[in-house]
Amino acid sequence: MPSPELFAAILLRSTTTRQISSPTNRHDDEDQQLYVLLPLFYTMRQFIKIETRSYPCAKLTKNPALHSSRRKSRKAHFDAPSSVRRTIMSAPLSKELREKYNVRSIPIRKDDEVTVVRGSNKGREGKITSVYRLKYVVHIERVVKEKSSGQSVPLGVHPSKVIITKLKLDKDRENILERIKAGREIKEKLKSKA
Repeated sequence: MPSPELFAAILLRSTTTRQISSPTNRHDDEDQQLYVLLPLFYTMRQFIKIETRSYPCAKLTKNPALHSSRRKSRKAHFDAPSSVRRTIMSAPLSKELREKYNVRSIPIRKDDEVTVVRGSNKGREGKITSVYRLKYVVHIERVVKEKSSGQSVPLGVHPSKVIITKLKLDKDRENILERIKAGREIKEKLKSKA
């Protein structure tokens, strides 16, 4: 059951909408009712705030699978399954590898050799020791921090802050590189035709 104030405010709202929609059918008793309820309506600040708050319209995205709402995008990012996190955790290739394979970036994996290009560890090189998908970070050889006890702890680095200098190749990885390369070539052909 709504409170008397809320009920009065709803009644007032319905009364005013009726008056706006049909100005010819206004009755004196409705006007009287409106004047009685006005002071009550203005004391209900919270109700007024809710009613007058304006919300920005959501931008439309070209991709229906993505949402332009910050809240929903963040939720999708942090609730993503491991298979989706794998693609999010892609790292760019070095210039030499990019020219060799015609691939710009690839999901990072253990035993790839990388160079850190951003942050306090900029310039450090090493092999990937682990890919920590839960935290969206990778651990690199010799990129560690010493605890007060003397124990060394690996520092997490986001894959976008590193460049892959040497790939750990196997049959599956080669197939992935071929697939990406083929897709890029088709895209370039379509661009040149247009």
